[in-house]
Amino acid sequence: MLRRFIQRYLPDPETIRRRKSLRLIHPLLGNPALWLVTRRSIANGMSVGLFCALLPIPGQMLVAALGAWWLRGHLPLALALVWLTNPLTMPVVFYVTYRAGAWILHTPPRALPDEVSVSWFANQVVDMMPALIIGSLVCALVIGIAANILTRLCWRWHILRVLRKRRQRRRQR
Repeated sequence: MLRRFIQRYLPDPETIRRRKSLRLIHPLLGNPALWLVTRRSIANGMSVGLFCALLPIPGQMLVAALGAWWLRGHLPLALALVWLTNPLTMPVVFYVTYRAGAWILHTPPRALPDEVSVSWFANQVVDMMPALIIGSLVCALVIGIAANILTRLCWRWHILRVLRKRRQRRRQR
């Protein structure tokens, strides 16, 4: 039942494979294991997608696709979750990861000036980069592992709930 619910909202693999813009990763898209909806593939896709979303690098989607392929995660889910850090949410997410990195490194976080400008950011980026990278990696690992565990637990809870309801219906007959 959960599998059917998830598959209802997924794009058809054939329509995605036909897109000309995705020609470079066509062999990756042709792997049917990346499109399976199982507890393991969904959990791994969640982990990879959320991990890559918190990385302050360009090409997050490519890294997520390769990670989904390597971990046999659900490719569409991993790619969709990368967009949690879109241009609107990116400053907030990376500020939080920077603060976490500054806390981990025991360095005082930089205070924002009254007017944030490109020149201010360019002057501060070298000092802020270690905290941002460490904070992003730690937050990405924690959130990725937590997402994997929570997904597996929720999936198991759902299956057990369905089985209990089925047993109750059988007893009532």
